[in-house]
Amino acid sequence: MKTLVVGVGGTTNGGKTTLSKSLHEQIPNSCIIAQDSFFKDDSVVPVDSNGFKQYDMLDALLMDKMMSEIESWQRDPESFLRGRGLTSEHTTPSVDEEVFVLIVEGFLIFNYRPLNELFDKRYFMEIPYDVCKMRRSSRVYTPPDPPGYFDGHVWPMYLKNHQEMESMVSEIVFLDGLKSKDELLASVYEDVSQEIKRLREKD
Repeated sequence: MKTLVVGVGGTTNGGKTTLSKSLHEQIPNSCIIAQDSFFKDDSVVPVDSNGFKQYDMLDALLMDKMMSEIESWQRDPESFLRGRGLTSEHTTPSVDEEVFVLIVEGFLIFNYRPLNELFDKRYFMEIPYDVCKMRRSSRVYTPPDPPGYFDGHVWPMYLKNHQEMESMVSEIVFLDGLKSKDELLASVYEDVSQEIKRLREKD
């Protein structure tokens, strides 16, 4: 049994969740762990001097819990799939050649060093400010974004986190989130498939 860990990061509303789900549907023996599932309770998320909740920071996330989930997959991917109601597929004649793929999706996955070190493949979805703001305004959040939240907190924190990520992480494939979903999927799927093939052939 072999494993492959794929990271899909990007700005808010950049298309990372859509891409991750599409990859999961295409790749046998894969599953997704999403960073958005590990936010701390709203009552303990820090507030800045403008009264904005600091959701776009690692301190707003239960990263230890997220890492425990990933470690559980690493110990036994097949059991992890079963625990999520997913069925493993035998796609090769030999169990030793079977490749299990974990897709980790989130906006700060490459900024957390212990997590970043686990990735075999890294992809980052980018969209321009105006598109991001428009998409964000059309989404309903719980709790809802207060007036001025995007310009006062979300976008400035994205730029800060992006700069930090680039300074500490190499080997990221940057993706144009304005491209069609099919084009993005085809590109990443081909890349991941080549890596799966390489792993299967590796002694």
